[in-house]
Amino acid sequence: MKIAVTTDGSQIFQHFGKCPVFTLYTVSDGHVVKKEAIDASANGHAALTGFLSAAGVDTVVCGGIGEGAKQMLSAAGVRLFSGVTGSMDDAVNSLIAGKLTDLGGTCRHEEHEEGHSCDCKNHCN
Repeated sequence: MKIAVTTDGSQIFQHFGKCPVFTLYTVSDGHVVKKEAIDASANGHAALTGFLSAAGVDTVVCGGIGEGAKQMLSAAGVRLFSGVTGSMDDAVNSLIAGKLTDLGGTCRHEEHEEGHSCDCKNHCN
């Protein structure tokens, strides 16, 4: 399994489409065997699914995510856990243990206009 997590330091970045860095966790036999950061800053909303698929990702963990991105990930066969906050490592460990839940962190474009940022506790439904 290869898990991509939106990255903000050691925390989960809260807007999938604007995420400049993803941390990839490679999991084998229930354990993380590799962890690496990849730069996604050259990719826009529409290109991120292809970018992650090309990296072998089959699961995404993020905060907020738009409906279009959700649909693209689903069409590519990528499992999604959205609306997740906090530590990346904790979220990945919960996922491996079968305890992580997709909280449905859906963002709407109008919530990300100038002066606004994605924080699913305040801006996403």
